[in-house]
Amino acid sequence: MDIEMFDKIYIADLSLRCIIGLNDWERTQKQDVLINITLYADLSRPGQTDRIEDSVNYKEIKKQIIEMAESSSFYLVERLAEGIAQICLAHPLVKAARIKVDKPGALRYARSVGVEIFRKRNDGANSAY
Repeated sequence: MDIEMFDKIYIADLSLRCIIGLNDWERTQKQDVLINITLYADLSRPGQTDRIEDSVNYKEIKKQIIEMAESSSFYLVERLAEGIAQICLAHPLVKAARIKVDKPGALRYARSVGVEIFRKRNDGANSAY
């Protein structure tokens, strides 16, 4: 799959709070995370029909991500990013997703620490988070 052949949908700077981290205090206090998502899909049909039913409902994807993240208690931002990717790839039109999760203030003297992952649909093997 040549990913450059697909159109892109962006969800930029989704700011959430969740339990994430290794330290004792991070296991009880919600931390800020900043999420950026690129969804790869063919958007030619919804571009012609102007129907949400023919497109990727990114509002619904955002709601699922918020629900998952705010109720999670992951130790690693890598695991949070993987859960977000699984939600994105569960949508039948999404062929791939690039997920960036930043944790502002996680390292002293650094504005943020984060991970970026890229996942492609593997036709049927997307497990639940």
